[in-house]
Amino acid sequence: MVPVGYYTTLSAVLFTIGVVGVLVRRNPLVIFMSIELMLNAANLAFVAFGREAGQLDGQVIVFFVMTVAAAEVAVGLAIIVAIFRARQRINVDDLNLMRW
Repeated sequence: MVPVGYYTTLSAVLFTIGVVGVLVRRNPLVIFMSIELMLNAANLAFVAFGREAGQLDGQVIVFFVMTVAAAEVAVGLAIIVAIFRARQRINVDDLNLMRW
């Protein structure tokens, strides 16, 4: 069996990579991918701690997090497509308070 510390270390590394991706990149698609990476890192931690405790609560929480993440991606991509159609380019720095 792999110790829980390995899973939490991997989760922390993945979460850090996601945070760096959100803070450094200016492309909205890369930002969404970084947010998804952060959510998956949290999911890994939930499952690891749930397995350590011998409970299924971590997996139930992961199910809800994945559902919310799928809805977030669908709405976010719809907004990105609408902005791209209106402006013909997408840059996070140009989006000031969602004004057209």
